[in-house]
Amino acid sequence: MSIITISRGSYSRGKDVAEKLAQTLGYECISRDILLEASEQFNIPEIRLVRAIHDAPSVFERFTYGKERYIAYIRAALLANVQKDNVVYHGLAGHFFLQGVPHVLKVRIIADMEDRVSEEMKRENISPEKARHILKKDDEERRKWGLNLYGHDTQDSRLYDLVLHIQTMTVDDAVKIVLNAVQLPCYQTTPESQRILDNLTLAAEVQASLAEEFPTANVASKDGGIYIVIKGSFFTQENKVITKVKNMAEKIAGVKDVNVYIDRIVTDD
Repeated sequence: MSIITISRGSYSRGKDVAEKLAQTLGYECISRDILLEASEQFNIPEIRLVRAIHDAPSVFERFTYGKERYIAYIRAALLANVQKDNVVYHGLAGHFFLQGVPHVLKVRIIADMEDRVSEEMKRENISPEKARHILKKDDEERRKWGLNLYGHDTQDSRLYDLVLHIQTMTVDDAVKIVLNAVQLPCYQTTPESQRILDNLTLAAEVQASLAEEFPTANVASKDGGIYIVIKGSFFTQENKVITKVKNMAEKIAGVKDVNVYIDRIVTDD
């Protein structure tokens, strides 16, 4: 039992690899489903979630924390779906959201730009120039997204367990390599690795519940114990804020105890 995440650029055949993997293993294959679920659960238009996960933050969003809120919703939906195991997820953020979970095999699929251009031209019926422009813009936006939110470049091979180049290697070849890798003992679910994932999932659910009012909250979980850090310099009624955050977090199933800390930002007079 394992979880496989497929990170990919547009038209790199990563979707094909993910779908064949899931079919061969009998796993569930998910991608856009996560956005639809998050959109419905948190009453956010899907297009906003799409932009949150693909586009670099705008100046406006940096002040309103719109992207942080939307990412919290997507993270909660993704973790809730993969918590049950036996899942292939092909999307941008899987390798970020599941960092530190041992039984997750993180795969990056890459392809040459000219092959991607040809594929996009064929599917979208557009010129080579337009296809190349769209692909380069999309790659750069995804790169900025990772750097702004996590301080990591999505193209950094250190984020992944496997990086596969679809060129001389076919989709079927890539599937065979991933199938062999995922059978290794290090990618099998253990009680400890499941506990790590359960803690991440509960923390993500609590963070999503706080995101509207406290978008910069930092939430951690340990066996039902929740630890929340709220940053800011505007808390004149600290006890009131702590009580409110506790009440919100305690409504989440599985939460046993809530600890809230205020991290005051010191400003110069």
